[in-house]
Amino acid sequence: MAKLKEIPKFKNEDEEAEFWDTHDSTEYLDWSKAKRVRFPNLKPSIPQSKT
Repeated sequence: MAKLKEIPKFKNEDEEAEFWDTHDSTEYLDWSKAKRVRFPNLKPSIPQSKT
């Protein structure tokens, strides 16, 4: 596998979002080492609509 690029430091979330919109994460992360995780206590950050 080719050497991975270093993920740059971002000043804010907007800058980070813009970066990932234009770059492929496979050049920065080894997804073959990724593990599935669960967040059983995660609560919605926005209210659910009552329709």
